[in-house]
Amino acid sequence: MKQVKQYENEKVLVLGLAKSGFSAAKLLHRLGALVTVNDGKPFEENPAAQDLLEDGIRVITGSHPIELLDEDFSLMVKNPGIPYSNPLVKKAESLHIPVLTEVELAYQVAECPIIGITGTNGKTTTTTMISLLLNQDREKGNAHLAGNIGFPASEVAEKAESVDDIVMEMSSFQLMGIDEFHPQIAVITNIYEAHLDYHGSRDNYVAAKWAIQKNMNLSDYLVINWDSKELQNLSSQSNATIIPFSTKTELENGAYLKNAGLYYQGERIMEAKELGVPGQHNIENALAAIAVAKLKNVSNESIYKAMTNFQGVPHRTQYVSTIKGRKFYNDSKATNSLATKMALSGFDNKTVILLAGGLDRGNGFDELIPAFHEIKAIILFGETKNKLAETAEKAGIKKILFTENVETAVPLAYEYSAAGDNILLSPANASWDQYSSFEIRGDKFTQAVGKLEK
Repeated sequence: MKQVKQYENEKVLVLGLAKSGFSAAKLLHRLGALVTVNDGKPFEENPAAQDLLEDGIRVITGSHPIELLDEDFSLMVKNPGIPYSNPLVKKAESLHIPVLTEVELAYQVAECPIIGITGTNGKTTTTTMISLLLNQDREKGNAHLAGNIGFPASEVAEKAESVDDIVMEMSSFQLMGIDEFHPQIAVITNIYEAHLDYHGSRDNYVAAKWAIQKNMNLSDYLVINWDSKELQNLSSQSNATIIPFSTKTELENGAYLKNAGLYYQGERIMEAKELGVPGQHNIENALAAIAVAKLKNVSNESIYKAMTNFQGVPHRTQYVSTIKGRKFYNDSKATNSLATKMALSGFDNKTVILLAGGLDRGNGFDELIPAFHEIKAIILFGETKNKLAETAEKAGIKKILFTENVETAVPLAYEYSAAGDNILLSPANASWDQYSSFEIRGDKFTQAVGKLEK
């Protein structure tokens, strides 16, 4: 870790705990800052705040008193989930107090290169792929996962050594709080419309994503999805060297899909069908990851080994098991129709038994009609089961079954399946009508598959 001196005896307010706030407070304390932590959860219910207090860090919990900013703070480090409309954040900005997120601290102390990955979809899978590729047959150091993937960036940066790499998944929320952050390589997987309740407009959302490259120069690399006209147009505004990837266009200077093969700058790396995970979206993710691996001088042999063995990220079209010729896939992360459409694109629908349903947010599902064409059977549960049944009927699905939940859907799907079929949990809905998170829903699916194996 670089021993930066700029925070010594400086008063810093950390707003919001969770993992990133906790790690930021610890790091700033070690760097000599006079840290105050403010978190909304009451102290007696707040083990993180209790831990920080034991370390000698000042904590104020249970509310966000605006008079806190009457003190002479030189910096606010904000939890990414706290919106900029928060009164404390607005007051800090009016007082010209810099408002950063902890990824900026991670950059300041990191001794090794950072590879930053952002985008609307595919961030986690691409980030995971890149870390596996960079660690495959590696002789010195490690590629460490960090950021929005669940490992606080500042904590990882503290421990990483100069021979390592940090592979950092970055949300738009995190990227709004950077200043000097400067990755060696940045990846933008795609940009769709998302998080407008936080950002206020699509333009603001795109600007937040695009900020990942704002401090890059010609010696850095920006890997972007060339199938997006928007990203193509934005690329002319970057000072970084552009490395494009595409599933539609042969690219002399990038990664692309051609004749069912994955290529990089004219060199065939592997067959698309050899990827360990299905789906057109995973081909895009793989092309982005391969581009990064080649920029980091990973051999084709190592790329092949890592990508053929990759079984997916939990809850994202994750291969679970094969039982008597039936393959089970957990795509519980598919909380909307677009995600389910992308998951289905990786399969022959005639072999698919789809498990779907969940929280009713008032939307319909007719956009799924083309994606549902020729599905062998659909098993529905949750609040939206009747709406999805109407869509399934319109799509011509002949076998439409109802059940109570994911756990009961698994044995029912097995009963109606045959060797060669794919049983896919891809709900197209949030989980909150029956499960507290999509992760728990996916875990229940995996557990139910495990019971079939016994």
